[in-house]
Amino acid sequence: MLPARYRMTRSTEFGATVSQGVRAVQPDLVLHALRSSDDAAGDGPRIGLVVSKSVGSAVQRHRVARRLRHAARTMIDELDAKDRVVIRALPSSRHAISARLEQELRTALRRTRPRNGVAR
Repeated sequence: MLPARYRMTRSTEFGATVSQGVRAVQPDLVLHALRSSDDAAGDGPRIGLVVSKSVGSAVQRHRVARRLRHAARTMIDELDAKDRVVIRALPSSRHAISARLEQELRTALRRTRPRNGVAR
């Protein structure tokens, strides 16, 4: 389970991360990452999930959300305190196993990181 202090809860945070952040697309998910410039944002990384009705029924959506929260928990140590991450599940994620979701999440996070000090 993802600890409460790392959960993104405000719609303004979601909106800013999705609109201003760097996007990385994977077969089962889309990751938006933004390094916050807000001074009060240093309380730890924030991670938000978007699992829409296109993923499936309520049971399928909750299953996908649980798997993504578990995968996101493993990558908290790799994030900076000012990082904001939104993970959007695609409809194909309902058929993906947890290990695949975690691997795609790590790949997407790696793609959003700046290379040689230059942001993509």
